[in-house]
Amino acid sequence: MLGILTVLLSSFVLAFHNVTVRVLFSEHLVLGLFLVGGYVKPDLQNSFLLMFMRMLLVVPLMASLAFKLYPSALKELQDLFKHNRTDVLSQAFGCGVLMFVSVALLYIAIGLIPTGIAVTLFFSYPVFTALLAWKFFGDRPTLFRWLVMGIILVGSVLTIPPSSTIYSSSVITLGIIASVGAGIVYAFYCVIAQKCLEKFHPVPFTWISFTSTLVLSGVNLLLWPIPSTQLDWTPMWIGSIFSGVVSFAGHTLNNLGIRMISATKASIIGASSPALTALVAWATISETLTVIQSLGIGIVTLGIALLSAEKRSSS
Repeated sequence: MLGILTVLLSSFVLAFHNVTVRVLFSEHLVLGLFLVGGYVKPDLQNSFLLMFMRMLLVVPLMASLAFKLYPSALKELQDLFKHNRTDVLSQAFGCGVLMFVSVALLYIAIGLIPTGIAVTLFFSYPVFTALLAWKFFGDRPTLFRWLVMGIILVGSVLTIPPSSTIYSSSVITLGIIASVGAGIVYAFYCVIAQKCLEKFHPVPFTWISFTSTLVLSGVNLLLWPIPSTQLDWTPMWIGSIFSGVVSFAGHTLNNLGIRMISATKASIIGASSPALTALVAWATISETLTVIQSLGIGIVTLGIALLSAEKRSSS
């Protein structure tokens, strides 16, 4: 029971990270009291900036935790640079690049369309993961899996917001493309990670992914600098520090939960992330959804849970 609550708390905490990103991109009335946000435009360049600011805190925190959880992490990292481990090194760095691209696209999506919808569309990635696993590993989807994948896609379609005075058709289209694109890239990440983790421990692997995101976002900012006069740095740093803390706490709680109840059970419970994100966004920044959109989020959540349960029973 404690493990289940730990994973649920992880999803709940990570929802605050998504909402914080939304506030940094667009102005909202937080808790019905404070009008804050809208410090940067939701574009690729500013996504790199927010990722860099967040990872400046998360990477050192992850390193301090990683080497305590797994004392051999440093030795494994050193071994990667030996000639007989270059394949694992390239896979681990490739996963870092994919995570970097996926997060950048998700940030753009969260900035353009409601947080709960952006996260829900991103969480359609298990569908693409299943298709890629069939392509590369010969893991042909069962009839049940095809059915569940169809359910997830139907739910995703139901969440798409209609055009309005707030969300123009072009903004909605770009937000949907960014959300689904983030999910597709993350699906590639999952498939390559599955192969890499057969030879490499998940603790240093996760740290490499986070470090790659920090380095790549920093390099992009050097090549594509943002004029500092256009930015309100104080609230941005406050938001980024808060985002980094909750992100670190969420991943730590999730890892603890996995140790308590196994990764398969944790993935089923983690399916609640889209619904929890929508709930947190409604409670904190008053983002509302239509009945159809709420139904779509519920269907996607159910589909993800069923897909995770099916994988668990087959394994």
